[in-house]
Amino acid sequence: MSIIGSSINAERRATVKIAILTPTFYTFYGLDTVAWRQADALAQQGHKVTIFAFRGNMEPPKIVTLELLGMPQSFLAQRIFYLTFPLNLVKAIKCVPRLKDFDIVYSHNYPMNWLAYLAKRFYGIKYIYYHHLNPSEGYSSFIERAYSKIRLVLERWTIKKADGAISVSRYAQVHLKNLTSLDSKVVYNSIDLERFQKGIDGSKIRAKYNLGNDPVVLCVGRICSPKGFHLLVEALSLVKHSIPNAKLLIVGKLEHPAYANRIRQASGDSVIVVGEILNEEISYYYATCDIYASAALWESFNLPVAEAEACGKPVVAFNIGAHPEIVKDGETGFLVPARDVNALAEAIVKLLKDDKLRQEMGENAYRMVREKFSWDEFAQRTLEVYEEAIKAWQRGINGDKAR
Repeated sequence: MSIIGSSINAERRATVKIAILTPTFYTFYGLDTVAWRQADALAQQGHKVTIFAFRGNMEPPKIVTLELLGMPQSFLAQRIFYLTFPLNLVKAIKCVPRLKDFDIVYSHNYPMNWLAYLAKRFYGIKYIYYHHLNPSEGYSSFIERAYSKIRLVLERWTIKKADGAISVSRYAQVHLKNLTSLDSKVVYNSIDLERFQKGIDGSKIRAKYNLGNDPVVLCVGRICSPKGFHLLVEALSLVKHSIPNAKLLIVGKLEHPAYANRIRQASGDSVIVVGEILNEEISYYYATCDIYASAALWESFNLPVAEAEACGKPVVAFNIGAHPEIVKDGETGFLVPARDVNALAEAIVKLLKDDKLRQEMGENAYRMVREKFSWDEFAQRTLEVYEEAIKAWQRGINGDKAR
């Protein structure tokens, strides 16, 4: 893949080291995928890029180094680890010195923001925050809402110490401005248009789950309550009144054990909870489905929606967050009012019953993604923000020399 429009000279490439911090580095985390692509874009320009994460299972891009810092294994212990991270002096003493020789640190969300700030504070490293948005509204349990609210307070506190910020959508940009008064640059996430495209053969997936010629609805993502899988399961039960043989495939990491069990218990024979799959398999699942549906209650972007569109699939989703920036209502799919399960089911039925409409919207989606979310566009915007950070970093270095 080529990256266009870079004005970074060879001398600057040879002298700048970039650290990209993300709490985890997993295949089905949209945030982690964005970090992967950011690292790849910068590394392809000759920069020395290292990704730091606590845990992960994803391979980094070529010529990018991945360093795992370690964290507790259990779900509850991880929550405590995150909330108490600024108090964890032992971890800070171990981790922060590893950032000493970098020139710029990009941080993808708390608690990595704390490490980025300490690197700025002690070593004068330029700290850029990457805003993906993590509100509490979508969580169904009191404990999860409380946990999310506390994290948001810590996120806000550590964001304010950043030198600059990137948002993954206009919606996220406005949210960040309201949250912290911090201005940010919008860099839409890119879609791998070589990997996600029309014409992929999904017949093996249909055979694997005995789907035959049944209409298939797909949803991909972390299986947690803000993604609204419980609402999607409810919508499918309504869809089946009109289309009895409709099936729902749910693909993604089982992040919240209690919620995952809730989905399994609520699912009948028409709902197949696939769980986590190999990264290279996901495009075949997009190829298998007739339409893609999302019942997410908040999204700063929603990579799977755009990936499904890149495969020529129309989308049905709630009209929330950044969805209007990714789905053109009435053109590439339908956006319905948030939490309106009846409207969600009606839109799914309309598309499943109308082959011509489904094909037209899929074609529109295919073209729109290639125009709006290409690799070159993402790389260009990433490098523009990078160059601004470099100029600020060099001004700081020159200022230190002057003093």
